[in-house]
Amino acid sequence: MYIYNMSKMCNVLLLICLIFFFGNVTAQEQSEQQNLITLIQPPYLKAGDTIAIVAPSGILKNRNNEVEQAIALLKSWGLHVVVGKHVFSKDDHFAGTDDERCEDFQKALDDPKISAIWCARGGYGTVRILDKLDYTKFKEHPKWLIGYSDITALHNQFHNEGFQSIHALMCVSLTKDLEEIKETIDTFKATIFGNPVNYTLEGSNYNKVGEASGPLVGGNLTMLHTMLGSKTSIDVSGKILFIEEIGEYKYHIDRMLQSLKRAGYFNNCKGVIVGDMSKLRKNTTLWGTSVEQLVIDALADYDFPIAFNMPAGHEKDNRAMVLGKVIELKVEKGKTTMTFKD
Repeated sequence: MYIYNMSKMCNVLLLICLIFFFGNVTAQEQSEQQNLITLIQPPYLKAGDTIAIVAPSGILKNRNNEVEQAIALLKSWGLHVVVGKHVFSKDDHFAGTDDERCEDFQKALDDPKISAIWCARGGYGTVRILDKLDYTKFKEHPKWLIGYSDITALHNQFHNEGFQSIHALMCVSLTKDLEEIKETIDTFKATIFGNPVNYTLEGSNYNKVGEASGPLVGGNLTMLHTMLGSKTSIDVSGKILFIEEIGEYKYHIDRMLQSLKRAGYFNNCKGVIVGDMSKLRKNTTLWGTSVEQLVIDALADYDFPIAFNMPAGHEKDNRAMVLGKVIELKVEKGKTTMTFKD
């Protein structure tokens, strides 16, 4: 009887273990499949479509000329433009109160006649309106979000709502002589009109060689770090992550990467593309290595490819990219190729 009971108990325990093991595998597989569902691509623009210019973040003090220049540029491409009611509003640091900035953005989200929402500038403030936004009407008439820097928070939210968006210049990125930023404007125009540009990047001895394929996600490192632990954080499993930064100490960059790493952010990432690391600040205690080496060291535990020299971020040369679109990434020491897939 004792032997029979022990055998019966072992069988029960074995059955429980099998259910637990295969149940977890199935759940993990389902999670990965859910995470890699193709994001909805809003209709690309065509002549006669309308773009809304809004300011969900920082104040546009003395930036009227850039906005007027942006309007003229869009009109030269055959597009119509509407400017948010509160774009030039002022509330201390911000382009109007949280409610005013949210009102403009929500109106653009809801309006079926709007084909794209172009953010006038970044700065800081988008995170304060994220939880006020309602995507119900937007999902009936999807449209493109365009911007970078602080707008990364909105890119994250669009991604988690299931939609692609465009990481590209903003109104205040324009210069008096547009020839200075010709590549930036050309890639912006090509992308919004449905011709995402493939890139061949300058090589780097820091490149971690390899190949990967997956949806492109990411943006400003500080904003990705800020979203960590919230419903607006992106799950980068099976995806290729782009990062850029401006005005930080190297140890701040390392701290953010270490925090993301400890949270498991990179565990199933397929690759990392590093854009501009602009205007890095000098600490009295020198870091001791280049920012490229800092990134390589922080991500040394992972075997995915890492590419440097993507011209995107806070420099004049800020090439457009469709976030949420699948790319094929091939990283070599001599060059990197990024190919957007249909």
